[in-house]
Amino acid sequence: MSQIVLVRHGQANSGAKDEGDYDRLSPLGHQQAGWLGEHLRHRGDVFARVWTGTLRRHRETADGIAAETPADTIEDPRLNELEYFTLSQLLADQHGITLPTTREGFVHHLPSLMQHWQDGKLEGAPESFHSFEARVRDAMHDISALPGRSLVVTSGGLIGMAMRLTLRLDMTAFCNVCLSIQNTSLSAWLPLEGHLALTQFNALPHLDTPDRQFAQTHI
Repeated sequence: MSQIVLVRHGQANSGAKDEGDYDRLSPLGHQQAGWLGEHLRHRGDVFARVWTGTLRRHRETADGIAAETPADTIEDPRLNELEYFTLSQLLADQHGITLPTTREGFVHHLPSLMQHWQDGKLEGAPESFHSFEARVRDAMHDISALPGRSLVVTSGGLIGMAMRLTLRLDMTAFCNVCLSIQNTSLSAWLPLEGHLALTQFNALPHLDTPDRQFAQTHI
């Protein structure tokens, strides 16, 4: 039976202001990945294949997990994150809505950014909202068509979009889901009569002890 397990990358450089500077794990991010790998090996989990996007933080997280698999890791650019910092700069330049500095600020910023993007109001965006949606749909479809279990190391926006496609979320719900996805969390899908069924979301079994709760991070 096919199964897709999506993992959000470990904590990245949360003080970054652009795509390149963000794209590396923090020391805590490396630790989160290592703990997840230990958890999966302790459970005896073996995956038919491991997938990542082409981003450094994806590869570093996958290396830290070091999942049991008989095949080489597959890199697929369709699994890359939306370019949040790039889109945010366009939103600031074209509409005067600046990138926030607090988590509370992101609660309001993300829906505004996504709505402008979906409506085609960010001139010069690296891809359209609908192209992002389509590549996530295509990647999930292609991976789910393969036999066995696939571990997919990716980013929060992509996992949020997979949730939007699965549950037909509106923009508000989609943004709320994106904001809730934690670093190195596990979310899982199974094919069901031509569709993908969600079986797990945002689980942190490797961090669910009192001594590791400090490591449960969103940004």
